[in-house]
Amino acid sequence: MDLCHVPATREKGWYLALMAPNVKGPNYAWLDPSRLYCHAQGLQDCVADLLQPFQGDAIDVVAGIDAMGFILGAAAAATLRKGFLAIRKAGHLCVHTVAQPYTDYSGREKVMEVRTDAITPGLRVLLVDQWVETGGTMRAAIELVERLGGVVAGVAAVCIENSEGGKWIQERYKCSHCVPPRLQPRFDQHQ
Repeated sequence: MDLCHVPATREKGWYLALMAPNVKGPNYAWLDPSRLYCHAQGLQDCVADLLQPFQGDAIDVVAGIDAMGFILGAAAAATLRKGFLAIRKAGHLCVHTVAQPYTDYSGREKVMEVRTDAITPGLRVLLVDQWVETGGTMRAAIELVERLGGVVAGVAAVCIENSEGGKWIQERYKCSHCVPPRLQPRFDQHQ
């Protein structure tokens, strides 16, 4: 892994080639973006591409979804000079929370929670996660924000698949992801 090499020409999504395929079986995501996050220019370009559609939009806080969404979410918050809110898997916060059950991409039932004092009515939240495969995790985060009176200013992820859940999110919210249209079918088919 060459973490210093930067291509001479960098078109949107060039950094997607840094991701590694799943070698551990069906209980894991099919691609691992963590090597992309190790590459300084790759991470910067990924965050810039994710935020480009939201330039000029009113965003009060960036929320990252447990756990890999924390990486991109914190980087996006720092870039925008906004605060960062962690939306956690249940059982990790020692303050008052509101919880939302969901089913993740592998079909496992889980519960997500957020602190009740972080989102006030009208607060504009940019939701960030690593990947939107079936949409269950992101939809739970959306429900938490909206239940507390917040407004989803947008949804950003390395990839938003054209699954039923991914389409539901894209039809209702402003979205951004890094996969060029010509590559989207390959990502949807996990190739």
